[in-house]
Amino acid sequence: MYTILLVDDEPLICKGLSNLLRTSGLAIGTILTAGNGQEALDYLRLEDVDLIVTDIQMGTMNGIELMHQAKIIKPWVETIVISAHETFQYAQMAMRLGAKDYLIKPLNNEHFLNTVRNVLLKIERPAPVGEEEMSLMRANFQMEQPDEDRHRLLNRLMNCEDREAETVASELRSRFGVDIGGPYFAVIRARLLLDGVADKDKGLFEYAALNIASELLGQDWSHHAFYSPNHELCVLLAWSERAYEETNANRIEQLEFIGRSLFFNIERYLRMKSIVGISQILREATFIPMLSLQAHRAMKWNAEHRDHYIFYYGDYKWAMNAETSSEDEWVAQSNVIVEQAKRYIDENYGKKGITLNEVAQHNHVSPNYLSYLFKKYMQCNLWEYVIKLRMEESRRLLMTTDMRRYEIADRVGYESPEHFSKIFKKYYGISPSELKK
Repeated sequence: MYTILLVDDEPLICKGLSNLLRTSGLAIGTILTAGNGQEALDYLRLEDVDLIVTDIQMGTMNGIELMHQAKIIKPWVETIVISAHETFQYAQMAMRLGAKDYLIKPLNNEHFLNTVRNVLLKIERPAPVGEEEMSLMRANFQMEQPDEDRHRLLNRLMNCEDREAETVASELRSRFGVDIGGPYFAVIRARLLLDGVADKDKGLFEYAALNIASELLGQDWSHHAFYSPNHELCVLLAWSERAYEETNANRIEQLEFIGRSLFFNIERYLRMKSIVGISQILREATFIPMLSLQAHRAMKWNAEHRDHYIFYYGDYKWAMNAETSSEDEWVAQSNVIVEQAKRYIDENYGKKGITLNEVAQHNHVSPNYLSYLFKKYMQCNLWEYVIKLRMEESRRLLMTTDMRRYEIADRVGYESPEHFSKIFKKYYGISPSELKK
């Protein structure tokens, strides 16, 4: 049975969609409703949500920002976007973030239910890949031989001297009609952990991972995906001047979204881990070899963090030569990041709309890396810590003051007293009014 989260600042819309889904006959066990993005994120952190249905325009956090934050928290959650505005830019941004459909209000009930049904049918539960599944993969994948000359040139672009990059790019364009785009570039590299895979099947898994990357990026991202001679999956991403300036989202968030989604989809469909390295974003093709090296070096930091698999180069700028940094230096730097994050949360947990991304920006690290370090050193994830502080303070205020429920909710960072009460009861097992008695 699936859990669906409905997000709309119009209560009647949520109620109507909820009733429609409950009587649809679909395999839906739980329907949650949220009146704004912050409430939705709370549910997403606390519940096993399979599908989000969200409005695009809501108060302080619109549907696009909600999707960004949702992908940071749980990149596997599917999304359907609904909107009263048939705006191409919103639709394009939603699709880039993995939305399965963009529906225009007023909704056609049959169309809406068909969309939900199709999304739920495609949600696959992880299961080990056995010999039967391998046989199906061998039968279903028609492995095409890549254009060796084209791939050789793309790999030369990744490894040439800086001054040669423009020449190689021109050769790609003249010989193969390949325009690398730009002028802004980034590189993502991934290595499949193929231990235990038979040699005869390794090429099949690599080809499948290449297909996963191509499907993930589709037509919404300017990119080229190919393999390096050492069997690393390489993705060259590009932004035009206009695309770079028009993007509302933080570009590092975009890269992390792609990296996390690539890791998750490889694990989801191929049932194996991978190590993903993400470069910074730089302007001009001459920096592509440097970006490729950054992504390659980022992957090597898995040796220091065996239980972590996605690495952004910018998180390690403090280590000019990360391979030779001592373990004590790694631990010390990690402790500094976690302590700074903890201090920021201690001072700001009552702020409405506080997010992992905000805390990460304050610490000048990526959300992915901060989330990993915080859980490793604090033994709880970052949002569990925020809720702990909010609940402890609200309990103290209930027991020692005459403040009303809405005043306490506002004090500890909740938009509505009703939502505060739901979180409080889930945390303590009793409602604020029951505790007050």
